[in-house]
Amino acid sequence: MGDILIVDDERDIRELISDILIDEGFTTRLAGSSDECLAQLRAEPPALMILDIWLKDSDMDGIDILKLARTEYPDVPVVIISGHGNIEIAVAAIKQGAYDFIEKPFNIDQLLVVIGRAMETSRLRRENSQLKQRDQGPSEMIGSGTAFKALKAQLDKVTRSNGRVMLSGPAGAGKEIAARYIHAHSPRADGPFVCVSSAAIAPERMEEVLFGRESAERGIEPGLLEEANGGVLYFDEVADMPPGTQSKILRVLVDQSFTRVGGSERVEVDIRVISSTTRDLEAEVAAGNFRQELFHRLAVVPISVPALTERLEDIPELARHFIAELNRSQGLPRRDLSDEAIAILQTMPWPGNVRQLKNVIERVLILGEGEGPIRGDEIPESSRPATGGPAPGESGIVTGALAMLPLREAREAFERDYLLTQINRFAGNISKTAQFVGMERSALHRKLKSLGVVTASRAGARVAYVAKEKAR
Repeated sequence: MGDILIVDDERDIRELISDILIDEGFTTRLAGSSDECLAQLRAEPPALMILDIWLKDSDMDGIDILKLARTEYPDVPVVIISGHGNIEIAVAAIKQGAYDFIEKPFNIDQLLVVIGRAMETSRLRRENSQLKQRDQGPSEMIGSGTAFKALKAQLDKVTRSNGRVMLSGPAGAGKEIAARYIHAHSPRADGPFVCVSSAAIAPERMEEVLFGRESAERGIEPGLLEEANGGVLYFDEVADMPPGTQSKILRVLVDQSFTRVGGSERVEVDIRVISSTTRDLEAEVAAGNFRQELFHRLAVVPISVPALTERLEDIPELARHFIAELNRSQGLPRRDLSDEAIAILQTMPWPGNVRQLKNVIERVLILGEGEGPIRGDEIPESSRPATGGPAPGESGIVTGALAMLPLREAREAFERDYLLTQINRFAGNISKTAQFVGMERSALHRKLKSLGVVTASRAGARVAYVAKEKAR
């Protein structure tokens, strides 16, 4: 049922408790001094420890051992027993993290009830911790395009270090997946990955959530910083962190220690911090909304996560990945993509980025009637590009204005918009574009020059746009 360590300087007491527990199906180990107790703990942590406060001829008393156990063996519940019990000792024991306090001479039934509850609580905590470890979300990076390879190369460089990383990019681009990728491929992979949603926590609760709390009534309640000990703490949308918390987090980054709310003792932690933001943090610093020193501490290695429109060539691979994932998790049909569907997906604006793409694929699989490849007409109308195209000078002229133009100008506007779309679909690859549109490569180059279309590198990939002078 469980291994229980009994620590008491009175041999008769520890053997009596041991006999009772053995009769109940437990296995026990005995220690009569602090040295024997520490040796047993270090040999193998028990499922539970019964600890006497007063230990004769020992270097440490029960409270000292309790403090050490809560620091080095936080998953081991401790039940304190003492023949000199009073309310002050009980409060001190609970405050230091003991599960409960029982005064000698104790009632056997009471002792068994307390032990049963303590071990059940410990079991639930372990299971919850294991579930958190398993349910850490995806850390697999999907893509093969130029912009994706540039991002992955940057992430691979920081996985082996302990440096703080600041991930920036639009909402839904995959910043948390990038953070989990760093964690999963780092020496801390076996440690926890704890996500702090700065926007989702009320400002008045932020410090309790992060630092934990101590009170006489409820004892020690660890915060997210302690949960992340030995692993990674991920600040999602760090710009939303309250100003008062910013200064305290700065101190944690400097000292790797903190004090719980209501507490007085320093708690030391070993954590790696990864942050993300959709905002321009330097502008937030200039506006006085974010501490400059904290920004520099967090952004030791800044990495930009590209928007989906900057990695259009990855869309077929991402879509097929989501189809397979939704088939596994929800039993939705595992369908392929038609060429028409791919072309439509690659020409959509994607303000919600990769997250929006997954939602569109899920909707298609739920509402779709066929089992063959996904057709273009199955892509939700609300997700497609608007009838009016992009602004002049970017990727063409608005479609509604074509009727007001002479034929030659209208044809030129359409060709410019069409070729911009195709070039960006193929990440600036002129050879692939020429093959798709059915033109010789040299002829396509001449056409692009006449239309004022040029290509340049942005976010590690080549993109096409209209030269300003031609746009005017």
